[in-house]
Amino acid sequence: MIELNDMLYGKMEFSAVFAALLETDALKRLAGIHQSGAIFLVNPDICHTRLEHAIGVAMLIKKLGGSELEQIAGLLHDVSHTAFSHVGDYVFENADEDFHEKVFAEVLYKSEIPDVLRKYGYDVNEILYGKFEILEQPLPLLCADRLDYTLRDGIYAGIISRQKAKTFLAAVVLNEGRIAVNNQAEVLWINETFIKLNEEFFRLPLYLYANGKMAELIKELIVKGVLTEGDLFKTDTMLLNKIRSHSFGYSAIKAIKQLKGVGEFIRHGAVPKVKARTLNALLA
Repeated sequence: MIELNDMLYGKMEFSAVFAALLETDALKRLAGIHQSGAIFLVNPDICHTRLEHAIGVAMLIKKLGGSELEQIAGLLHDVSHTAFSHVGDYVFENADEDFHEKVFAEVLYKSEIPDVLRKYGYDVNEILYGKFEILEQPLPLLCADRLDYTLRDGIYAGIISRQKAKTFLAAVVLNEGRIAVNNQAEVLWINETFIKLNEEFFRLPLYLYANGKMAELIKELIVKGVLTEGDLFKTDTMLLNKIRSHSFGYSAIKAIKQLKGVGEFIRHGAVPKVKARTLNALLA
């Protein structure tokens, strides 16, 4: 058994398979991936990680009574994110922001995860081909992944308070196997919060600048032969260190932190194209 603690869901106990998965290099790497990409370079308070989110998703699924297999799927769902998260989408010019989903199977198969799952009576193909309706739903529906990042990102961005997030979670239920909300006022609140998060966080010009400039820099260094595409599957710190080992990269990272050229970058429309998102949480 392992006890996990989270700012949203408190303390929960999980079985030994979770302890073993959290010891794999693939999951440990997520502890070095910032959930919000390169934003921490211009706002150090935005520092939460993909692992924090992944654990949160697993805990939310458990809280709602989802199966252990779906909890495992929740823990693993972001294992293929590149360094700096969605910056990888901008590097590879992936407008749907789903590059990590396209390489998920490959990353999973190449990791230690299949062996760990097999040891505890699971098959990796159950994760790859299973149907997990608590974990994932298409936009604009609510699901564990979308709900956790909305609340978690909202807290770190200063858009909502942790206490309000916990109050909202008390109204979250399962309705015919899918996430719903049992209070109309809370339905309106989460839908409006999602819009606010998109307008004041995901699409904030300063943050688009940070992620856009990082994507530009990585692409340029790949062309120069300083980086390889494989470097994007390291941690943020490892990639940053390799970037900074080159004089051009060192100066470029310093310039991002100092917000050099931010106005021109935004005026010329060079910021990443973040896909439009709306939420339609359902009343139970």
